[in-house]
Amino acid sequence: MSTQLTLKPLIATPPSAFDPAGSAAALSAEAIWLLGIVAAAVFVLIAALTFHALRRRRPVRERLWVLGGGLAFPLVVLALLFGYSTVRSVALLKPAPDDALLVTVIAHGWWWEVRYRGPDGADVVSANELRLPVGRPVRLALTASDVIHSFWVPQLAGKVDMVPGRINHLALVAQRAGIYRGQCAEFCGVAHARMALQAVVMAPQAFDDWLAAEARDAVPPATPRAQAGAALFAQSGCAACHTVRGASVGATLAPDLTHVAGRGTLGAGTLANGPGAMRAWITGVQTLKPGASMPSFGHLPPETLAALAEYLEGLR
Repeated sequence: MSTQLTLKPLIATPPSAFDPAGSAAALSAEAIWLLGIVAAAVFVLIAALTFHALRRRRPVRERLWVLGGGLAFPLVVLALLFGYSTVRSVALLKPAPDDALLVTVIAHGWWWEVRYRGPDGADVVSANELRLPVGRPVRLALTASDVIHSFWVPQLAGKVDMVPGRINHLALVAQRAGIYRGQCAEFCGVAHARMALQAVVMAPQAFDDWLAAEARDAVPPATPRAQAGAALFAQSGCAACHTVRGASVGATLAPDLTHVAGRGTLGAGTLANGPGAMRAWITGVQTLKPGASMPSFGHLPPETLAALAEYLEGLR
């Protein structure tokens, strides 16, 4: 089956730190703009003074220029910038409040495990997609299962390393609904470039409704073909790596698939989750994402593939 659908962009606009949609990203963007403007202004000033000095015929007052331009001016400018950056750094490092939404993100090779605290207090497990409510403080607990990764959604916050055996925290408030692309920003192996993350920022009520639905077990397959696909999923080894709550549990080697059909992408941002995507992924994993732990199942008979894909496409 052709896999050209992977060429379709998953997000219309590229991620940019200059288009902040979160409180932490807004502080970073402000600092970038201010430092850039000051640097440009100093450059223009020095260029103008140099040009003026080259045109002067009278002797210059060396002591005035050395003490004023070489010592006082940079001392004042750098002191002001140091004070500003210190204040802004303190704001960036401020911990989230105690009632903040806690989301745990665990980086694997090469996908993301995302855990929320459900309405009943139990963990709700998803993968490769981070959903957040607009305006609510969030505390991300970031770690890794294998090697060092780095969490980065430029429009929401800055980069934070994800280190095995250690939890780093990131506090943020998403300020604008939308879909924002994240990326592992630390080289972590052969499929590093295809380790993306979709951050979906939603209205608070929509988020609560989504989380309640996400906490439920998978809906049993409704059609005979989907039922056959569920049996194939259990019997052919898929359940040894993937969990589908309500059908097969306990497997943690690969992403939780309980509600996989409701996610925007497959394979950690490798391809858009649309018509035909599930079949393309099952049959061409190693073509689409070389190095992924899952083998390609291009040898499956058409009817078997159709049944398995219909079952997975029904997991919403």
